[in-house]
Amino acid sequence: MRITRSKAIALVLGLIFTMNSPAGAAPAAFPATIRLPDGFQAEGIATGPGPFAYFGSMADGSVYRADLRSGRGEVFSPGPGTPALGLKTDRHGRLFVAGGTGGDVRVLDTRSGRTLASYRVTTGPAFVNDVILTEDAAWFTDSTNPVLYKLPLHAGRLPDAAVRIPLTGALTYGEGFNANGITTTPDGRGFLVVQSNTGGLFRVEKSGVTHRVDLHGESLLDGDGLLLRGRTLFAVQNRSNTVAVVRLNAAGTEGHVVRRVSDPRFDVPATVAEFGSRLYLPNARFRFTTPPTPPTPDLRYDAVAIPIPAG
Repeated sequence: MRITRSKAIALVLGLIFTMNSPAGAAPAAFPATIRLPDGFQAEGIATGPGPFAYFGSMADGSVYRADLRSGRGEVFSPGPGTPALGLKTDRHGRLFVAGGTGGDVRVLDTRSGRTLASYRVTTGPAFVNDVILTEDAAWFTDSTNPVLYKLPLHAGRLPDAAVRIPLTGALTYGEGFNANGITTTPDGRGFLVVQSNTGGLFRVEKSGVTHRVDLHGESLLDGDGLLLRGRTLFAVQNRSNTVAVVRLNAAGTEGHVVRRVSDPRFDVPATVAEFGSRLYLPNARFRFTTPPTPPTPDLRYDAVAIPIPAG
């Protein structure tokens, strides 16, 4: 088939978009709802590199990979039988997975789905919930135990073991889900962690010392996944079916909730990731925890996309 000069240019431009689209705008033609397998019990999400999203299953720890251009995907990494919650990808083609009640973290190859490493971070009750990557480590929260788990990444190499960092200071644990979503502060020197059961937001030093963020009377009750863009924090409030938009100072010690956004398609969204001009949120549907059986409305899971709210 003869390819004209105009078609060749279009092909090149399409390739450039595919390689660089996380910094651009996702076309309106991209589906705004992505169907996930029945009974999947979606929780975590990570996007990139390229127009791909990864979803973790609370049911068995499987990871589903979807093409955001078409909405189609498949389970590319079967789970170990314990949850897959918070997810993050890195530039080395690795997916870091928080293992929930399994008390572990895993690192998967984003090309093959195989497990590159697995770490048992605690032997007692646990809920290893979310993860954030920095230049030299992966950091995980635990909603049951007041610690951060750190995987040091020297020159990108995976370590032999995780490091436990106790949380001290203002963040104290109580009944229910405690430390949940985690992201970096705008200045990159610490972390922001939301406490689901109290609605508090905390700045956490890399030493584990915590300080309450002044939200001027606002609460992030049921706070779950966090996403930082510049000095704007997007905080998912799962059972409230909202995303709080918080404007922070550079140190992440003070913030103002400037708006909350929702969508009729929200059904207890748990976490959030961005691609192009959209936020993608998996509907965890926490009130529906029936094991996967023949399809019924209660077993249908999906993720929805919304325009990134102004901050």
